[in-house]
Amino acid sequence: MERGLYIAASGMLAEQVRQDQIANELANSSTPGYKSDTSVQSSFGEVLLSNTATGQVVGPMSLGVHISQEVTDLTQGPLQQTGNSLDFALDGAGFFSVQTPSGTAYTRDGQFEVDGGGRLITDTGNPVLGTDGKPIVVGDGKNLSVSQEGVVTSNGKRVGQLSVVSLTNATKQGDTLWSGTPGAKPSGTTVDQGYLEGSGVQPAQAMVDMIVSLRAYESSQRVLQGIDETLSKAVTSVGSATGS
Repeated sequence: MERGLYIAASGMLAEQVRQDQIANELANSSTPGYKSDTSVQSSFGEVLLSNTATGQVVGPMSLGVHISQEVTDLTQGPLQQTGNSLDFALDGAGFFSVQTPSGTAYTRDGQFEVDGGGRLITDTGNPVLGTDGKPIVVGDGKNLSVSQEGVVTSNGKRVGQLSVVSLTNATKQGDTLWSGTPGAKPSGTTVDQGYLEGSGVQPAQAMVDMIVSLRAYESSQRVLQGIDETLSKAVTSVGSATGS
């Protein structure tokens, strides 16, 4: 089978993965605390071609490409003032700890709410945990204040302290949640009430990347079509030469 078909097809598949990744970036361009991803493309390797009759080396040929991994940029996004007493941003490294049905998870999205039981929760309904490992109960959420150390006070009474941890091997789980190995709170990290961390996506750059990826996809598609037309002509020519 023509190797060029596989090489061109691998390029198209790699760009399809990249297109999906960039589309997800654009969809989260306004998601608080979202971290941007980059698709890393790698080669499958090369083979050294030679003339089967003389043994003379012709040169190397690539075996195609694939997306080997996605790398997440954990750089802090811009802090945006909202004035909402239930919005919190981490100025520095670290993650908030939250309770999910599958266990403790972590997030940089500090867009919190208060549920019917008076618990501080994320916008997806996961209770926010304190340093004691329990959900923080703030009552009606009025007159809520949080110090830069994460100490939560409601109606003048201390009700807990936000659990802010470092995270080793941080891995995205979806819905702005992360998994990993938690550690001590990063030195110098503070909690800013009335702020949210903006998305790490730069929409203009993402649009440029999407156009570049689309052009690469189209180039591989044209190569595939060209090889297909060449093979078709070759089959026709052989058939004519043999009188078939």
